[in-house]
Amino acid sequence: MKVLKLSAQGLPQSWITLEQAVIHYAADDVRWEAGAQIAVFRGGHNAITGLQSIITVNSIIGTRGVPNISPFSLRPGLTNGKLFARDRNICAYCGGLFSELELTREHIIPFAQQGVDTWMNVVTACRSCNHRKSSRTPEQAKMPLLFTPYVPSLWEDFILRNRRILADQMEFLTAHLPKNSRLSAQALLND
Repeated sequence: MKVLKLSAQGLPQSWITLEQAVIHYAADDVRWEAGAQIAVFRGGHNAITGLQSIITVNSIIGTRGVPNISPFSLRPGLTNGKLFARDRNICAYCGGLFSELELTREHIIPFAQQGVDTWMNVVTACRSCNHRKSSRTPEQAKMPLLFTPYVPSLWEDFILRNRRILADQMEFLTAHLPKNSRLSAQALLND
C-alpha cells in the first residue's frame, strides 16, 4: 500500500511507503491530509506523561516545502508498463485487447527511418501487428492508427505509475485529469 505524497500546493510528488509517510509525520512535515486513514503506528510511552505515541497515516498527504520543478515542464518516463496502461492494452492497429505479455512497444516512425523512442512516436501493438508493420510507417504498411499517441500529464503519470491505487487516491487524481484524457473516469466507463 502506497501513500500519495503531494506538495503543500497539491501537486503530486511521489508514491511513498507507509514507513516514509511516518517519517514525514514524525518530522512535522505534513501540512494537510486527505483521503482515508489507512494505518496506525504505535510507538513508545512518554516517561513523564505515560502516554503512548501514535501516528495515524492518511492515504494522501501534503508536505511542507515548495518543489523546485515546474509540473508543466515534466516529461514522464516512458516504460512499456506505462505505455500499455496509457493505451489501455489495446493494439493501435487492429483494436484488439491483449494481455501485457502479448503486447509490444511499436514505433510509428521506426528506428530504421530515424524514428525516436518518445511518447509521441510510440503506441501499443500486438505482436502480430508489430511484425506485419515491420520497419515501415503506418502509411507505407497501409495500417492506419486507430488512435493517436500523446504525452501523459503529471496527473496521468501518477495513475500510470501505480497499479494499486486506493479509491480516494484515484478520485483525487482523476479530478485533475485533462478533459480528453484516456484515463478519465468517463473514458474508462465507456470501455
